[in-house]
This record gives sequence, structure tokens and C-alpha cells, in this order.
Amino acid sequence: MVVASGDCTDAELGGQTKAFLDTLASRPEQDVLTATEFGERLFPQSSKSFEDLQRQLEAAQDHFYEGRNAKAAQALDEALQQITRLPVGEPRWKLYVDAQLLHGLNYRALGKPKESDTAFRNVLRLQPDYELDPDQFAPSVRQGFDKLRRELAKARKVKLSVKSTQPASDVYLDGLKVGQTPVTLEVAAGTYDITLVKGTTTSFPRQVQVQGTDMPLLIDVAYEGSVSASPFPCLASRDGNDERTLSHSVRLGGTLGVEEVIVVRLERPSSGPKWFAATVLNVEGGQKLREGGFKTQGLDAPAEALSALVDFVTTGRSPSNLVVMNSNGKAPWEQAGSVDKSGGSQGGMDLSAPSRLSEGVEDTAVPHSTSGLRTASYVALGVGAAALGGAGVVRLLAQKDLDALEKRLDNGRILSTDKESLVLRDSLAQKGNVLTGLLVGGGAAVATGAVLFLLSPSSATPPPVSVGVSMDGDGASATLSGSF
Repeated sequence: MVVASGDCTDAELGGQTKAFLDTLASRPEQDVLTATEFGERLFPQSSKSFEDLQRQLEAAQDHFYEGRNAKAAQALDEALQQITRLPVGEPRWKLYVDAQLLHGLNYRALGKPKESDTAFRNVLRLQPDYELDPDQFAPSVRQGFDKLRRELAKARKVKLSVKSTQPASDVYLDGLKVGQTPVTLEVAAGTYDITLVKGTTTSFPRQVQVQGTDMPLLIDVAYEGSVSASPFPCLASRDGNDERTLSHSVRLGGTLGVEEVIVVRLERPSSGPKWFAATVLNVEGGQKLREGGFKTQGLDAPAEALSALVDFVTTGRSPSNLVVMNSNGKAPWEQAGSVDKSGGSQGGMDLSAPSRLSEGVEDTAVPHSTSGLRTASYVALGVGAAALGGAGVVRLLAQKDLDALEKRLDNGRILSTDKESLVLRDSLAQKGNVLTGLLVGGGAAVATGAVLFLLSPSSATPPPVSVGVSMDGDGASATLSGSF
């Protein structure tokens, strides 16, 4: 999943985020949550307007009065599915009530009294004083409706306590405003659609199963309200708190059920160039896996740079010198200016890139350190020498066992009753296996060390190193000396 962070109204951030997402999605091996899927999961939108749904309810009413009850039921089910996706408020609640009441009438005509009562209860449980219009509902229907009202009044209620991180947030159940946080409501057990609104900030619409005697509910309106799906997936962040943004991104990934989240953003240091940066987060562990970026200017990012960055965040490899790893442990945009990034580069690698947007500027290659290769050759040679010396020691010990065994042979054979001879035979077999392993391993280590030594360029003053192996009748030894 890809989500931008920063000013969600920034056209440059939006353009480069969309380009990055498109480049990532074009890779056949990548299973990426698209912007459409992101919005559908978090903020499902109705495909029909209020007016369209009102006309659909009128058509369903015609089906009902003309005896086409099956078509009426189908039209009402489809309408209710879209109504629950409308913005919360009085217009949505009115459509919801009209659909549920018509559903109740239609179910009665179909001979389904239980389903009819459920539809009527969906209205009465939140608006118990609702009265049916006597011009539209027969006396028997109104009597049944009043009976359900009395039953609901006597039924055991659940205390639903709703709190939010932003006080005085409006609380909506099934689209009807029922109070402001913090609020405790006594409602009938069942499933409700709940949404919190604070000014222009709206929580994720969610469905909750209210049951038991007390049900506390805490909704982080500040976090959920910072998420937007249109025109691109984005987490609003204007205070520069990267750690909180990354934490919210991990929470968002958990809500959407993805394994990794890629957070992209525009870094604008106080001096130097702008950077388009990407951070890869593991959702389950919450750790930062990789981080990188490239210099950018204008609304559009270079296709080559985007492709290289996508390669890096998906595989950890930089396919070209356009995007290179930063070896000093700090993101390049942190070095370029005075921007404080508390998230740092802990738990992941940083990468930077030479700017290819400015003409007449040549990139200078950073010399690679070669001392590590030379040191590795010394270590390999030392390990090989030690292994070969150990092989000599094992050979001497095996010779002693062989001499002892030969003295106990009976005409060149080992008697099955001679337990000491059997022990010496087994010991010889074990030492033979160890000897073979030390010889093979030591030889391979020495060969590897020699190859590494030849591949590494010589320094001005190569360190003196000597390797020695000595053996006598009492044992063997190996030495490695020099400065490293």
C-alpha cells in the first residue's frame, strides 16, 4: 500500500505520488492496493445521489402497490446498500427511514412478519417516538408498529459509551445524530453504523455490534480524520512530526490488512534541493525496513528516478547509480538543511541520488573503501592456517591410536571380544572424519584468502603478515602474525 504524507492539497505531492503508485502497480510481481481500493475500504461512497435514491424508493413503492413484491424487495435492498454510504445527516436518515418502513410493509405482504418487525425496529430503536402517517399506513400496521415500540421500551438496553480524541465530536448512528462526545447512550442490542464528525474531520465509517450491558468505544478522530482517499491516498501532516506519521501509517496498514506500507513525501529542507522520499514500513512489527529518495523539481518526477526508487523499495537493491545508498546513516535531506527528523534512519537504510535535473553539473563518484577486502583476506588466511594446523594435530593423535591398535591385532584382525580394540577402531574412524573436514575447510579458506588478497588493491604500506605451520613428533602448531 502506498500513502502520501504532508499537505494533501499539494499538487506536486499528488502528482508524484500518483506517478510512483502507477509505476509500482505496473510491476506484475507487485500486489498493490490501488487508490480506488483504498477509498472503497475506508470511505465507501454511494454510486447514487440523494435524488437518484429517492427516485429508486418511489419505483420500489410502485412495485409494492402493484403487487410486484419480489422486485420491490430487491430494489429496497439495493437502495439501502447505497443509502448507508451517503454522508451522515438528516437527509440520509430520512431516506433510511423511508426505505425501512417500505421494507416493513413489503415483508408483511410477502408473509414474512419477523423480517417486517426487524425493519420497523431499525427505525424505532433510534427514534422511539416516530409516528406512522395514518394516510399511508393502515390501522393494523400502525397497531403493530405501536406494539413494537412498547416492546422496545421494556427491553434491556446496552450502555454505549462513545469517546473520541477530539471532544465535542458529533456522534451519528445509522446516519442520525444522537449526541456529542463524550456521550453514553442506552440502545437496543444490535448492529449499528457509527460515524464521528468534528467540523470538516470525519472518522472512518464503521459497523459495530452492540451487545452485553456496557460497551465502551474510543475513536481516534484526529488520526482517522487526517486520512483522505481522494484525489490520492494521503495522511495530512503539517507539523513535521515524522514519528507520529509513521505510527499512523502502520495503524492504517493494519486497518487495511496489508503487510507493508510505503510512505511517500516531499522533503523541503531549509536549504538545498527538494527530495521525493519513500519509507517502507513492516505493519506487523512496526519497524522501518528501507528509506530512500531522489532530488526533484517541478510537478513531474523523472521516470528513470521513479523506476529506480520503486526497484529499491521493493527489492532493497539499487539498479543504477541514480539511486545510491547513503553510508553515513543519515538521510540526505537531513544533511542538506536544518529540518529535524526525529524518525532518523533507525532500523533501515537511507539512500540518496545525484541530481540529473541540472545541466552542466557532473556527478563525482564516491571512492569505495577497499580496506575491508584486504582485511577479509587476512582473516581467511588465518582461519585456513589454523584449520591446517589442527589437521596436523589430529593426524598425530590418530597415529598414536593406530600404533596402539596394531599391537592388539590377532593375525591382522580385530577380535570381537576385544573391547579396547573396538574402541580404538571407532576413535580412528572419528579422527579420520575430523581430519578430512579440517583439510578441506582449511584448504578452501586459504584459497579464498589468496583470491581476496589478489583482488584487493595494495595499499602504500601493506601490513606485514606471516603465516607459519610447524609439526614435530609431539604435536603441531600454527601461527598468524602481523598488523591489521
